[in-house]
Amino acid sequence: MNDNNNKVGVLFVCLGNICRSPMAEAMFRHLVVQDKLEQYFLIDSAGTGNWHIGKPPHQGTRSILDQYGIPYVGLQARQVAVDDFTKFDYIVAMDNQNELDLKALARQADAKIIKLLDLVPDAVLKEVPDPYFTGDFDETYDLVGKGCRALLERIRQEKLSQIE
Repeated sequence: MNDNNNKVGVLFVCLGNICRSPMAEAMFRHLVVQDKLEQYFLIDSAGTGNWHIGKPPHQGTRSILDQYGIPYVGLQARQVAVDDFTKFDYIVAMDNQNELDLKALARQADAKIIKLLDLVPDAVLKEVPDPYFTGDFDETYDLVGKGCRALLERIRQEKLSQIE
């Protein structure tokens, strides 16, 4: 675990931090709260780009989260920072390009950079398509949900089994 009061740090990353990564942050946070594990986590999201810094999640992301009763209050876009690689244990990329960009930024940091859908063994797609371009927020929600559930299970096995 990182140095954040023994919390497991999870950072979700996409391109602009207004569609996929805030959706994943909100959904993962929701799953963690449902399982009464919030005291064990530090959860955030960021983008590799800087175009949307300070903006709330995209309307499509907000709409689908509203549809499923998942809160997102207070989320606003930010860019990945160098200290994120020491602050977070798991840095979760939405696609191949995000993963490559993160690895280039990370240098020698110990953070575990993984692609969200690599955690889903039966996933047909290995990248979460960007609904900013596809317009398909339902598909993104479904894929992000599968990935978040798989990530929580992995963290339970790797980290929480020692402290729960």
